[in-house]
Amino acid sequence: MVGTPHSAADDRPDPATEAFLAHRNLLFTVAYEMLGSAADAEDVLQETWLRWAGVDLGTVRDRRAYLVRVTTRQALVRLRTLSRRRESYVGPWLPEPLLTTPDVAEDVALADSVSMAMLLVLETLAPTERAVFVLREVFDLGYDEIAEAVDKNPAAVRQIAHRARAHVAARRPRRVVSAAETRYALDAFQRAVETGDLQGLLDILAPDVVLLGDGGGVKQAVPRPILGADKVARLLAGGWGKVAGSTSWRPAQVNGHPALIVQLKGEMDTVLAVRIDGGLITGIYAVRNPEKLSHMERETVLSR
Repeated sequence: MVGTPHSAADDRPDPATEAFLAHRNLLFTVAYEMLGSAADAEDVLQETWLRWAGVDLGTVRDRRAYLVRVTTRQALVRLRTLSRRRESYVGPWLPEPLLTTPDVAEDVALADSVSMAMLLVLETLAPTERAVFVLREVFDLGYDEIAEAVDKNPAAVRQIAHRARAHVAARRPRRVVSAAETRYALDAFQRAVETGDLQGLLDILAPDVVLLGDGGGVKQAVPRPILGADKVARLLAGGWGKVAGSTSWRPAQVNGHPALIVQLKGEMDTVLAVRIDGGLITGIYAVRNPEKLSHMERETVLSR
């Protein structure tokens, strides 16, 4: 963030800056959950700051609510632009992964809401539905507050929230999966891939597993979703075997959940996140697009 003024007397930020910085992590989380892109969320925060800096604070009753409202409106504008941009995206599009702080995993609801699997479910919502769902289900805002943010009346917001909730419930995992369960599945997955153990992969993959790879046209990735345990297992067992000698794996906390970082010749190459249901891997998300890996270099603080 640039252009934030300070008080000349004590070098402390002025009241507008203090308020913005106090809520910055919350605002970033709102924008990221609506957009699935950290880079675009940062741009939304910059737009929010520019508007906030010109506000007469004496007219603002609730600074947090006001900032969330501005952030939501800016994210909605950008979300509609991104929808058009993603139509021409090369190959499957995946959310931008974040290396998250340990406290994100401790907040089960927050971790669930920013998981790769959930962000992909949110992608299936219309922009206003996504905003309403995020603000209501994740941040527990009142219908009146949400109505102001999305320029709808409270009754309409209630209907949108009900529709979005039902849509998400039909597509999300049946239950919350523990970190230990995810790590167990990832360990079994890694061992099987590294050794080319086809049966080991089939044992940990759900029959209807889907593999999505995001190279963004920059890095090689599967050009379309790969469906079914047999196809996914054979692809992984064969594909990684070709580069096994030059790759290394390390665990990481990505979007509030255990994940894997694959390094190729010492450089970060792929971030692998999974969706678990019933103890089996039902979704594998491999992000290789270098433009989406910048937030894997340092931890990102998220908050509700």
